[in-house]
Amino acid sequence: MTLSTVFTEMLGVRHPIALAPMGGSAGGALAAAVSRGGGFGILGGAYGDPEWLAREVPIVAGTEGPWGVGFLTWGIDLAAVELALGYGPRAVMLSFGDPSPYAERVRGAGALLILQVTDLEEARQAVDLGADVIVAQGTESGGHGAARGRSTLPFVPAVVDLVAPVPVLAAGGIADGRGVAAALVLGAAGALVGTRFQATTEALVDPSITRAIVDGRGQDTERSTVLDVARGSAWPSKYPARTLGHPYLDRWRGREAELAADPQALQDYRDDVARGAVPPLPVWAGEAVDLITDLPSAEDLVTAMAAQAEDALTRAGRR
Repeated sequence: MTLSTVFTEMLGVRHPIALAPMGGSAGGALAAAVSRGGGFGILGGAYGDPEWLAREVPIVAGTEGPWGVGFLTWGIDLAAVELALGYGPRAVMLSFGDPSPYAERVRGAGALLILQVTDLEEARQAVDLGADVIVAQGTESGGHGAARGRSTLPFVPAVVDLVAPVPVLAAGGIADGRGVAAALVLGAAGALVGTRFQATTEALVDPSITRAIVDGRGQDTERSTVLDVARGSAWPSKYPARTLGHPYLDRWRGREAELAADPQALQDYRDDVARGAVPPLPVWAGEAVDLITDLPSAEDLVTAMAAQAEDALTRAGRR
């Protein structure tokens, strides 16, 4: 059984599994490993830092498989997109914000346009902008997402029905092959996976974050803007982030405006990070973190997830 979909045919990959472009942690080595495993590796270009791209792109560009780069749409400008296109990615993915200033340039350069959406209005806009692939992100996902988003299970098929025949990738709460199989059953052409790939040997994350993910439980994750406020992040408040537990969540939950207006509290956070009392970064983690119990190579992980997805669909068919 081969999981061939519109997505695998469009991108020229073996498996309907894509790496979420997690800012910073999805570097060249991780994207390259995913592509070698037969998935689609997407660099976490975040804000389009030229030095970061110059260091990480050559690592993935040296692989034979196709690869892409993703950006935080609210935090970039056209120069960042132009810079990325100069490296020749197979696709550019845009998330969180209005992609209309960049869509025509991406497609005009011959790259595929992947747009992540968090509601049906964004999905309609993605179709109007000519998206080649649409990522439907559910609220189970780790990291940032829409404050008024929806869970993956009901959201993905709603997007699939709305945007057909544009292929859809499911995102949020997918950490093994069973999740990939479920995405396909929902009508998606594949899955975009984030948290699971943070716990791999190639991810650009601090070892303490890796340990926290492997030891983490879904019930301990929480969506909040507290940690963005505490660390002075420019993330728009309409995009809270799902993370594992953190002392500042307990201290400031429900008091975000008070935290933002308290210079001493913000300095306390910086001091706590400096002396190691709190992690250097929040531990972005989705609700499926319970399923993450080891630290494999991302190349092997893609292969294992694809095999597990095939097995899950075969067993479901027998039933």
